[in-house]
Amino acid sequence: MKIHQSAEDYLEKILMIQERKGEVHSIDIANELGFSKPSVSVAMKNLRLAGYISMDGAGCITLEAPGYEIATRIYQRHKLLTRILMALGVDEETAAEDACKIEHDLSPETFDRLAEYAEKHFPEE
Repeated sequence: MKIHQSAEDYLEKILMIQERKGEVHSIDIANELGFSKPSVSVAMKNLRLAGYISMDGAGCITLEAPGYEIATRIYQRHKLLTRILMALGVDEETAAEDACKIEHDLSPETFDRLAEYAEKHFPEE
């Protein structure tokens, strides 16, 4: 199922915050993305209705299997693209920003070839 780039960005950000903090609330997402709390609340409602996330009574957000799958795919792309761009001499901040722009539009084939190339030429340290 194809979802919008903005939904992918939200799911990726939820995963990133979860890895860093352990639990995620809408305010964390709003703060990190620079969006208003009402905008994030609407997005979380839509993601919940689509079955990508769940929220408990305390407002803690959890990725459901479909949301986790999408978030993981996008975040892996983001990390690899950032690493490749940095290996080419791009500063970390610019590399991360550019990776975010690229990560949604690459075909699986192109991403797989980039991953193979990076494994050979830009090994992780």
